[in-house]
Amino acid sequence: MPKKPFSKPELLSPAGDLLRAKTAILFGADAVYLGGKKYSLRSRAGNFTMEDIRKACEFARAHGSRIHVTVNEIPHEGDLDGIEDYLKELEDCGVTAIIAASPSILRLAKETTGLEAHCSTQMSITNSAAARVMHDLTGCDRVVLARECTMAEIQAINDTLDLETEVFIHGGMCVNYSGRCILSNHMTLRDANRGGCAQSCRWHYRLYENDSLLSRESCLFTMGSKDLSAGEHLYSLMHAGVSSLKIEGRMKTEFYVASITHAYRRMIDEIYETKAPLSQERLACYRHEIAMAQNRETFPGNYAGIGGSSSIIYHENSDANVNHAFLGRVIQSTSDSLILETRNPFELGDVVEVMEPGKELRSFTITAMKDEELGVILKSKTPMRHVEIRCGFPVAEGALLRKGSV
Repeated sequence: MPKKPFSKPELLSPAGDLLRAKTAILFGADAVYLGGKKYSLRSRAGNFTMEDIRKACEFARAHGSRIHVTVNEIPHEGDLDGIEDYLKELEDCGVTAIIAASPSILRLAKETTGLEAHCSTQMSITNSAAARVMHDLTGCDRVVLARECTMAEIQAINDTLDLETEVFIHGGMCVNYSGRCILSNHMTLRDANRGGCAQSCRWHYRLYENDSLLSRESCLFTMGSKDLSAGEHLYSLMHAGVSSLKIEGRMKTEFYVASITHAYRRMIDEIYETKAPLSQERLACYRHEIAMAQNRETFPGNYAGIGGSSSIIYHENSDANVNHAFLGRVIQSTSDSLILETRNPFELGDVVEVMEPGKELRSFTITAMKDEELGVILKSKTPMRHVEIRCGFPVAEGALLRKGSV
């Protein structure tokens, strides 16, 4: 078959609730994936009622975007009661595609609905032959390749496969193979593949040999993976003909979703416009933007080869420190002031940056602010309060404020 042409792939962002779905779309996502209340992993992500899914689809259509729903639970006998009605209801809501890890669910979606069926990364598709088998068996429209694939393998798969492929470009990585882990099941009786992962790999551990403690009590360690951050490989992925570039993080905050989506939106657009890889200078700028929303260490994934020991966080505190850069969401604005629904502390004299969809960052220094109850204040310390801030220029409702990066 002919080589797939260089094209602009879909940017697929995560959402744990309706607000984050809207945020992802406004900040540049071509599509958003989310989980419903049934048949979905990430059971602690909040997830969407059917009414919220319908609202998300309506918002997506109005902004030229799409909604994909995860139906990626590994079902046991009896877990599929009501699944056909559920899929038809998703279609009625306006959902574009489901992402599933069960061949039976994929085939059912194709046989009974007009939904696209995307084969989940949990199926560990690492070669074109496996992808063809899944397509022939289920009729799936897209395969989400395993995160263990190298760039050479992705190129080879796309060169020989007449089927859409999707890969991850950012976010959490499972320490086990394609998310097939039973640590959580063993340690907490929470089934990771049915939505209950306790992230046991990120707990703090002591190392023993027989009964002898080898690690120091003052230096516990984890065995979790660093997060994926694959900006340096975007051109190669686009050149390879990948159809969709996916950000992980349905449990992440609106600030994370906005920041990461916006950075990758701009990277993809710049690469497509220039038809060339990003320069080291431009890549450094985008890495800085991404770092503003990151909590964990990152590595470029397995695209240049399997990551090995350098991809694992052995030391204590794999989640690092909580990110306090996000100051809040603008809920009202005038020509020279705004009202902020706060998240993290800030005070007079702080430099603040304004994140608005489709716009370059703007900044200002806080010179005056008022609390809705206390009047004039010098510092804001309580989250979810409404604080009026003078900024000197109009800011759109829904914009996000963060601490200045310099």
